[in-house]
Amino acid sequence: MVNEAERKPPESEAMAEETIEDEKRDGESWSENVKTVVYALAIALVLRTLLFQPFHIPSESMVPSLLTGDYIFASKYTYGYSKHSIPLSPPLFEGRILGRAPERGEIAVFKYPGDNRTDYIKRVIGLPGDTVQMRDGVLHINGDPVPRELVKTVTEPNRYGGEQSVEVYRETLPNGVEYLTFDMGQREADDTRVYFVPANHYFMMGDNRDDSRDSRYFDAVDVEAFVGKAQIVFFSVNENFRILRPWTWFNFRLNRFFHGLKAQPDEL
Repeated sequence: MVNEAERKPPESEAMAEETIEDEKRDGESWSENVKTVVYALAIALVLRTLLFQPFHIPSESMVPSLLTGDYIFASKYTYGYSKHSIPLSPPLFEGRILGRAPERGEIAVFKYPGDNRTDYIKRVIGLPGDTVQMRDGVLHINGDPVPRELVKTVTEPNRYGGEQSVEVYRETLPNGVEYLTFDMGQREADDTRVYFVPANHYFMMGDNRDDSRDSRYFDAVDVEAFVGKAQIVFFSVNENFRILRPWTWFNFRLNRFFHGLKAQPDEL
């Protein structure tokens, strides 16, 4: 006859076996979690590199088209891919592949020529072979003034805490693209030299003509530096929003959520 002690393992051995099984399950669970995170990051990286990348608008250089506190998606595939399509811009290849040339009037994200690292966003104004000049606040392309029509005059806050009068113009490019610009009166960049746009380069300008550091200061942008075409505002929050101040968390611009960036010349 087999006694009870021979048929059943000691209690300590049973507990040890359970502990080993628990540790094995915990190890498998941890491994699965790590795999899930890695897969999710890989998918996000692929989507960010090949399809869409989010950007935050930190300045007023593209007002009224884009406001400080807007969050946009830019399509990466529109202009194809360069080394700047990949995070940290690794020098894996030169030029662009699988893309098309930027078109006049499009809003594009590109790397600032001064460091090839900082993301800038402006409107495509001059194409390769064009000449661009500002004369008395009026944009000229290839010697011809770009038509503009005064829409209204608005009052906007200035950087000193006061208010200023701003003229809003509807500008129409040679290809028919319309958009609104801000004009705050005579400024240094309202009269410039004639810029010639070299091959494979584009002259970029902000819609807020008197508060935009653009190609008037750093010349035309190499097509390789283009990151993507701005497509939509998916989120927008007033600049007073602060993550550590809960009372500002709901200061959202709901009317700008999923706001397309096609020309809407009568909209502010």
